[in-house]
Amino acid sequence: MTLQTLRLSDGQQISYLEYGLGEPLVLLHGVGMCAEAWGPQIAHFAKTNRVIALDMPGHGLSDLLPGQPELTDYVAWTARALRQLGCSFVNVAGHSMGALIAVGLAVDHPDLVLRLAALNGVYRRTPEARVAVQARAAALAEGANDIEVPLARWFGDTAAEQAARMQVAHWLRRVNLQGYAAAYRAFANGDLVYSEAWPLIHSPALILTASGDANSTPQMAKAMAKAAPMGQAVVIEGHRHMVNLTAPAQVNAALAAWLAVPLLAAKKGMRA
Repeated sequence: MTLQTLRLSDGQQISYLEYGLGEPLVLLHGVGMCAEAWGPQIAHFAKTNRVIALDMPGHGLSDLLPGQPELTDYVAWTARALRQLGCSFVNVAGHSMGALIAVGLAVDHPDLVLRLAALNGVYRRTPEARVAVQARAAALAEGANDIEVPLARWFGDTAAEQAARMQVAHWLRRVNLQGYAAAYRAFANGDLVYSEAWPLIHSPALILTASGDANSTPQMAKAMAKAAPMGQAVVIEGHRHMVNLTAPAQVNAALAAWLAVPLLAAKKGMRA
């Protein structure tokens, strides 16, 4: 896969992958990852859609955001990037922090979003989980990037899981640590930013996670889906946080069903 780059109107460089033609499908990765982390989805949906996978700020060849950006800054950046790429209405799917950005995009820029998919997203963390994620954010800010910490949570012991783990470890080792730390800080503090806004999202909303994801739990997914007027929760059994890589066929099937939800029905408030 070959990254493309583009300068935004404010001079910031963004990097992205783009393949295929048709209704746009925008893919937003998680903290420490990259556009390539959507490889199985890009290969599948480029046959039917214009697929755009963005590198979030400070990842890949995308420039850092200035200062100490919050989740809303990443949302605003994504909207600017999509408009510069000539997008009007898009289907947006985000993973982990990308899920938080996707939700924010649907809330703050509803004119851009046709459908919303939040994969392995977080929602109203417990106090204990909040302390743990904020501690990791602080460690990253000090330059301590122990990649075994997330890898141990994200992958099981099967051959397929271990193969995906090797690829993800490669991406975590090459990430810009400053960009990683900035994004993780926004991620650690971002789970409540749009948590009350789900009732305002009238787009078809897929909320997907895996049964073994300890931080993006099935309970969170079901709560988000219940709060969304057109929400549907999907839980993939036997997998963990990087389910789009470890169970690509199941994830692609769920995304395909979501993309098939008629928008006219959505506007009438009908549940898929």
